[in-house]
Amino acid sequence: MTLEACLPDHLRGPTTSITKIAGGLSGAGVYRVEATDHVYVLKVASEGEPIEAWRQSLEIQRRAGDAGVAPRVIHHDEARRAVVSEHVVNRGFAPRLFNPETRDDAIRQLGETIRRVHALPLPADAVWRDPRDMIAPMRAQLATFALPSFVRTTIDEVLEQTPPPRERPLVTSHNDANPSNLVFDGERLLLLDWDMAGPNDPFYDLAAVALFLRMDDPTASALIAAYDAAPPAALPEGFVYTRRLVAALCATIFLHLARQAGHAGGDIPADRAPTLRDVYGLMASSALAPNTADGAWAFALALVRTISTT
Repeated sequence: MTLEACLPDHLRGPTTSITKIAGGLSGAGVYRVEATDHVYVLKVASEGEPIEAWRQSLEIQRRAGDAGVAPRVIHHDEARRAVVSEHVVNRGFAPRLFNPETRDDAIRQLGETIRRVHALPLPADAVWRDPRDMIAPMRAQLATFALPSFVRTTIDEVLEQTPPPRERPLVTSHNDANPSNLVFDGERLLLLDWDMAGPNDPFYDLAAVALFLRMDDPTASALIAAYDAAPPAALPEGFVYTRRLVAALCATIFLHLARQAGHAGGDIPADRAPTLRDVYGLMASSALAPNTADGAWAFALALVRTISTT
């Protein structure tokens, strides 16, 4: 299969160029397509992705594009598990969030965007999966991996914690709302990479962006207020619980990636583990990449450190 075969007929031709942008953690290939004086993005799923999961994420992505919270889907090829979408020039959301002059507007836009995602209709056959049911088997598989004691203890505490009663109904959730999937084009805030999209508690996306953007509690409260179009209030119990859950799940995934990439593991006290700020700084200087053994290990430890009580 050639990559050009994944494109619609009108984008194929001698002047079409296809350049790899990245390979996602899921194994999908992402490419920049230049054709007919326009730029597009081609994403080809990994061969092992179940077709039903691919169809569900495509359906949600298409609805999200129509609603203006994702790049519009231009073309899809089910046989090749390929999706062509509009290319969006990213002018950077994080600088707006960390600039005191634009911070309030950025938080408001982020909360409103997540609310619009959650307003999308759920696919009829979509099924919710408790994140703990994903953490537990991965945690068991890490039993022979050399992990810092604070990592084991913290993940086990999250698994053993009784979740509070659900405060809100399930919604269509992006489920991977980390900074690399937030694109600001100067006006719109869009989300990329809808592979994980599906039913979830609305606090999941809110907790994920708050965690990965290193929001303190007052900022997280402002985010929820923007989402609810209501005055800021104390953080809901469900949000606090879900923030720990997101950190534990993502850390467990990164630990698996580190092990698969050949990391030997090791022990380190919590106060000497890297912070998310440390990891982001190393990534910004190209000294660390999350798709390497060291990068995945550092990311996992930093995520656990955000919720560790030791």
